[in-house]
Amino acid sequence: MEKTATLIKPQAMIFDMDGTLFQTETLLLPAYHKLFDILREEGHHEGETPAEELILGCLGMLLEDIWKKVIPDASPAAHNRANELLLQLELEGLSNEAAVLYPEVKETLEELHRRGVRLFVASNGLEDYVKGIAQARGLMPLFEGVYSAGEHGTATKVDLVRLLLDQHDIKDAWMVGDRSSDVEAGKENGQTVIGCRYAGFGEDQELKGSDVVIHSFSQLLKLHDQAE
Repeated sequence: MEKTATLIKPQAMIFDMDGTLFQTETLLLPAYHKLFDILREEGHHEGETPAEELILGCLGMLLEDIWKKVIPDASPAAHNRANELLLQLELEGLSNEAAVLYPEVKETLEELHRRGVRLFVASNGLEDYVKGIAQARGLMPLFEGVYSAGEHGTATKVDLVRLLLDQHDIKDAWMVGDRSSDVEAGKENGQTVIGCRYAGFGEDQELKGSDVVIHSFSQLLKLHDQAE
């Protein structure tokens, strides 16, 4: 754990989903390979499936921006079809027990909820995907709100978190996430940022500006214990 600030006990904690609560690659990669098999069959893509590193490096981005990086030369129709297929295949994949949360996520969230911390999700993903994970893995009853860019039409995570804070009258929150967009969303809204460095998808500078960087999800409980 890397700590650079004295923390205040928050009213709420706001969590990113992919790479923070959910081990995205356990669901994403099987769906990704099936998706390109279908795109080839339908004539939307030729050649090999782009490297897994490309899609993993895009986690946390808006879906429309992901395909611009993964298949930049593809047509808008191919991008739209990829959107449809990825959601369909990932929702189907949630029935597979191999698609998992990070260790101790559920237990830690349950304890935070028991302590009276208000819990939320803020994700740049699609509504059905983000809520589907929370439902399938038994997390939904713990959250006061599950916010997604797909549902609210926000252009950035800064905007999404601002909307969440305003709608729930939250003044003091910890933004918990693994990408620079999470750091920005917390800081631009005047909140504490807890960076998560256990997913391994981001660059070394990804979490620059975080108040604390944790290396396992359960360290949140120790941080909450120590906060003033």
